[in-house]
Amino acid sequence: MRIGILGGTFDPIHYGHIRPAIEVKHALALDKILLMPNHIPPHKQQPNLTTAQRLNMVADVCSQLDGFELCDIEAKRDTPSYTVVTLEQLKALHPEDELFFIMGMDSFLQLKSWYEWQRLFNFAHLVVCQRPGWQLDAAHPMQQILTVRSHAHQETHEGHAKNTHKNSGQIFPVTITPQDISSTQIREQLAKGEIPADLLMPITLDYIQNQRLYLP
Repeated sequence: MRIGILGGTFDPIHYGHIRPAIEVKHALALDKILLMPNHIPPHKQQPNLTTAQRLNMVADVCSQLDGFELCDIEAKRDTPSYTVVTLEQLKALHPEDELFFIMGMDSFLQLKSWYEWQRLFNFAHLVVCQRPGWQLDAAHPMQQILTVRSHAHQETHEGHAKNTHKNSGQIFPVTITPQDISSTQIREQLAKGEIPADLLMPITLDYIQNQRLYLP
């Protein structure tokens, strides 16, 4: 099975998370996507909502999207949500499956600041979402990593990537439709009494309004 993994604070979860995940799922013929709220994000400030509230919102979203599942593996840990630890745990749970960890190009450019980042490739492929027409500067230190590991993908892709014997360690660049949406923007709108109905799934907006979340 080919399993995509998208982590985040999801504070709240919005179409800027959901639409790229759907595009990646289709582009790489993934069997399912795990949406994984983190508990103690090492690279971000603490979320505004509790972990339980964010899990509820993501579970609601997954209930309405085919092939999407909630993953609470990081929410259950009382230590920082280091991705390498998570992927090692997920690989132990899915030893025969291919894992595809989804990230934006902005995160990929910062990858060398991540905890034990080199070990990520032992457990999963990386999916790097990029905007149409966007290219990484040739002088950027991450360019060589992208080139080498994407080249392995190109070779196997020409011979049908699904049949590759290597089930981790490659980089799959996927061009996605830009989504100019941020959780900060949504929280600010809600605090002003505005309803960002075009940015959130209806079930998410209902939960936020019923729970009276993000009020000033």
